[in-house]
Amino acid sequence: MINKTPTCPVRVLVADDHAIVRRGICALLATEPNVRVVGEAQDGHEAVEQARMLAPDVVLMDMVMPGMDGLEAIRHIVEHRPEIRILVLTSFASVEMILPAIRAGALGYLLKDSSPEELVDAIHQVHCGNSTLHPAVARKLLAEISQSSGQKQDSETLTERETTVLKLVAQGYSNRDIANELTISEATVRTHVSHVLAKLELSSRTQAALYALRKGLASLYDDQTPAD
Repeated sequence: MINKTPTCPVRVLVADDHAIVRRGICALLATEPNVRVVGEAQDGHEAVEQARMLAPDVVLMDMVMPGMDGLEAIRHIVEHRPEIRILVLTSFASVEMILPAIRAGALGYLLKDSSPEELVDAIHQVHCGNSTLHPAVARKLLAEISQSSGQKQDSETLTERETTVLKLVAQGYSNRDIANELTISEATVRTHVSHVLAKLELSSRTQAALYALRKGLASLYDDQTPAD
């Protein structure tokens, strides 16, 4: 892992819909000589606009916010300002939230029970282009991968269309997005997804996505999610 001592403070934008949490984070970071808070945002729309105007080095992004949520905000920022690093800071450690955030372009995923030292270190790591995961988040991902790896799976049993649907699921597409992409009905997509899960002996779309990633059918960093 590359560690760099910043020659100037890392410029940070804090996006969180809870004012007390947001201001607490800002107060904490104000005590760090190598970090400077340049702006605050209370929802995803404001985060996107502040990122556009302020061009911070790092955005601390909450995932659950009113209006535009953190996931959509990440997608917008990465699309229009790819040089900005995104560090998720949230209370939620579900794989269903972690994978889409990483796929959308977040370099780090931290939980709000992290220590101040862990937060500051994660900001610097992400600023340097390194990925960082909260230990609980890493355990969740490993548990899901282990569970999916234990199944009797063989992608060769899938039809060509089912394999295509599996790849799109792994790339973060919803059933509606897949239907639009393949010019088929959502009902047909649901049938294909059900067949994929049954043939691979998987219990959820998340496990299917992890299977596709493990088999090399898709990548966390494929930039193929549908346009908003």
